[in-house]
Amino acid sequence: MTLDDLPKLIATSVVRGSQKGQSHGGVFTINFSDRSVEQHIDWNTGDIDFSGRGWDRGLRGIEFTDEAVWIAASDELFCYSRDFELIASYRNEYLKHCHEISRRDHLLFLTSTGYDSLLVFNLETKVFIWGLYISRNGRQWVGQRFDPLARGGPPFSNNYHINMVHVASDGIYFSGLNTGALLTLNSAIEVSEYCSLPTGCHNARPFRGGVIFNDTQSDVIRFVPRSGDESVLKIITYDPMELEHAGVDDARVARQGFGRGMCVITDTLVAVGSSPSTITLYDLDSRKRVTAVNLTMDVRNAIHGLEIWPFN
Repeated sequence: MTLDDLPKLIATSVVRGSQKGQSHGGVFTINFSDRSVEQHIDWNTGDIDFSGRGWDRGLRGIEFTDEAVWIAASDELFCYSRDFELIASYRNEYLKHCHEISRRDHLLFLTSTGYDSLLVFNLETKVFIWGLYISRNGRQWVGQRFDPLARGGPPFSNNYHINMVHVASDGIYFSGLNTGALLTLNSAIEVSEYCSLPTGCHNARPFRGGVIFNDTQSDVIRFVPRSGDESVLKIITYDPMELEHAGVDDARVARQGFGRGMCVITDTLVAVGSSPSTITLYDLDSRKRVTAVNLTMDVRNAIHGLEIWPFN
């Protein structure tokens, strides 16, 4: 596959350490054939919590229906036309610090990081219909269903920082910074471990019989097969002198090389996001970086969601 054959990608970004009145991220499409980037949304709402980390800043997970683009913010789900005109938005009491989202048929699964939960939104009725609170009893993972439209749901907790959900034909997979494992949910609402994961990773999902994920704390992407050697690819970094706004974030969470956002293009090609906002294409078999497109050298600006753009 040549660069001209690569699909267009869509990405969201989060700006860590930004202040009121400044941009907190946006939505972009990226064309690898000519390395062009087009910004469609600038997220600069004033209704944002500034309590630390990325928190409410920026836009997050991305999904699609036939004629619509669905994008999550921290506590709101937005529906846009394919031309990025806002159609509607939806809130829920138990949606807080949402990260990734994943669609299966008419159901949209959302991570509710602040409540250690998964929420399910019905794309036909436009209602949150189901919730699952994740906890542990000793070494056993426990999933407890709750009604997201009723009182008496889970407590605000964020013990596991659940930030990833991937819904496939064979099940529901999810993980967080502190789960230490890629978890899976079966039809009996039983939670089990698919495989172990290092602390602090993002975007974990089954891949080619193994698992692939952003090992964010180690600044690498890893593909670990069931057998054979793993592929470890270094996240792209830049000369520190080229970075903008370096050192402005007292919490030091805005750093270059922070890997988050991943899009599987083929069985061998994967696109990965990082900060300062960069989309990098890797070949897993050759273990080489193919190309990269940088959106900004502002080190506070990090990619979050990353998907193939499905519309012409």
